[in-house]
Amino acid sequence: MELHRGVLGRRRHILAPNTFSLSRRKRFVSRRLGALLGIFRISYFFSVGFLTASTSAAETFRVATYNVEGYLEAPTRTRPGKSAESKAKVRESILAVQPDVLALQEIGSSNALLELRDSLKTVGLDLPYWEHVTGPDTNIHVSVLSRFPFSARRPHTNESFLLGGRRFYVSRGFAEVDVQASPRYSFTLITAHLKSRRRVPQADEAEFRLEEARLLREKIDLIIGAAPDANLIVLGDFNDTKDSASTKVIVGRGKHKLVDTRPAEQNRGEGFDFGSLQTLRTVTWTHYYATEDTYSRIDYLLVSQGMSREWVTNQTYILTMPDWGLASDHRALVATFEAEDK
Repeated sequence: MELHRGVLGRRRHILAPNTFSLSRRKRFVSRRLGALLGIFRISYFFSVGFLTASTSAAETFRVATYNVEGYLEAPTRTRPGKSAESKAKVRESILAVQPDVLALQEIGSSNALLELRDSLKTVGLDLPYWEHVTGPDTNIHVSVLSRFPFSARRPHTNESFLLGGRRFYVSRGFAEVDVQASPRYSFTLITAHLKSRRRVPQADEAEFRLEEARLLREKIDLIIGAAPDANLIVLGDFNDTKDSASTKVIVGRGKHKLVDTRPAEQNRGEGFDFGSLQTLRTVTWTHYYATEDTYSRIDYLLVSQGMSREWVTNQTYILTMPDWGLASDHRALVATFEAEDK
């Protein structure tokens, strides 16, 4: 009997550890599953966060420039008023572009600008922030409409230069604004409308335009000189071709040279190989000059080296649409950018 009890006792002693080990295994497996589940949750939320951050980083905004050819409320002594049909076509053109920031040339008074802004809002494009700059030219001006707020405004309304012993002024001035595109991204925009190619008795029009361009380049050098990686857009109607002296001055050279985004029609042609030169025969004209019956590229959208890293090249173009000339003798230029410093 004692032996039997001893055997049974040993059995109980042997079984007890086995029972305890099974229970411990269950707890171990449970803990491992819990740990794996925790890792899965962390990985999931990290992935979602990463994707969200990537999506945010990929947010883009669109900048456009458009000479709206005498967008006046009423005729003046030297200029006709803008017809209702022409104004409607301007609105249609801008709506087709859907800009977040829009630089305008040849806008009339601030009332004309606000009328255009309000008419765009009624059809779904709200650009609540605006800047209107006046110069010696009392009829047409440069301005900016924006979906984003301005953190600073620096209108240049009294810029002058000497030419042939006489003092002249930049006719339309320059509009300069700092645009806050997102909490993490901002850029400076300068828009200009230089002297036209029409001859005037006071001075040679090309020399006049060159002096205006030099003053504009001074503003550019101040910005890039202070911050070489500055985000800067310089755009508008420069009234001359890319090889002209005035346009070359604005573009600049060396490390402060601006990048010409060269918007083109989106229905691009075939590529051609000219020896070492690779190019596309794309259609890039921006203006029709009726006096000479010519089409040329005299409107530009230039960016600093720093901002060129955010430039989305395949979303940069010239607006094409039927009856474009009813709106203006110019066409709108568009460029897209990512709202994150690269």
